[in-house]
Amino acid sequence: MHPFPAYALPLVLAAACAILPGAAVQAADVYPSRPIRLVVPFAPGGSTDIVARLVADQAGRELGQPMVVENKSGAGGALGMEMVARAPADGYTVGMATVSTHGANPAVYPDLKYDPRRDFAPITNVLAVPSVFALHPSVPARTMKEFIALAKAHPRKYSFASPGVGSLGHADIAGFMMLADIELLHVPYRGAGPALADTLAGQVDAIIDNLPSALPHLRSGRLRPLAVLGAQRSPLLPDVPTYAELGFPGMGAGGWFGLVAPAGTPPAIVARLNQAVHQAMQSAEFRKKAEDAGGTLVPTTPEEFARQIDQTLARYARVAKAANIQAQ
Repeated sequence: MHPFPAYALPLVLAAACAILPGAAVQAADVYPSRPIRLVVPFAPGGSTDIVARLVADQAGRELGQPMVVENKSGAGGALGMEMVARAPADGYTVGMATVSTHGANPAVYPDLKYDPRRDFAPITNVLAVPSVFALHPSVPARTMKEFIALAKAHPRKYSFASPGVGSLGHADIAGFMMLADIELLHVPYRGAGPALADTLAGQVDAIIDNLPSALPHLRSGRLRPLAVLGAQRSPLLPDVPTYAELGFPGMGAGGWFGLVAPAGTPPAIVARLNQAVHQAMQSAEFRKKAEDAGGTLVPTTPEEFARQIDQTLARYARVAKAANIQAQ
């Protein structure tokens, strides 16, 4: 027997229906309620992957749900970012954006399948990691001024290695050649590893590489650092000037790693992710690992990060157009 008279059942059902929508909204506001996928658009073991796993570990603790790293490499990071752009805008898929995915790629890939601004909701920048311009010791230059003089005296005699045509390394040195009014011989490789290996072997004269991967070779003397691409000198290379100090502020402020979500992700969820990452960045463990990677913490609001992305896009668009760079 029903606990209500038959004539009262319609009223009870109506009241239940009126309550359920509110309960559903309340449940949706409890974020996160399941694991979050963090897409890394590069292979495991690289700088982007290292930073992403640090964020996943520390921010996952703050959120109370695991952040699961998923590597989706290919096309200079474009495949992974396309995956993020096409994911549901519910806060359960985020991506690790870089200067490559949100600066160089849009400038050099004519058929890129995502828009770096329209298709993403910036969450926060996380870490600024400088790169370094380094020479093989056989090159008779100990300062950037001396190297520029050599390059001007012997156009295309000196070579530089890059991870490939249209890569970030290619765009950075192309930009420097224009600013310094020099001409170097470009030697593209299939990835940063082979490019660094041949520079160490003396097959190529110069390279711009991420500081963490170049640092052991700089310390051993197998490479000679001439300039750091960063907003300030690196504590790991305190005697090496920045490009800006050398008179080339147009080189920008170096690389960064930040979090983005698919466009349309609710602002409340973006704010929660921003808060969790910033709380994680305050931990001693996070700071220590960031310093060990040669990085500087750069927590931002979503709006500040959006402006940084815009500045990066503008810089690489100018370089690609002026140097006529297109990815192959």
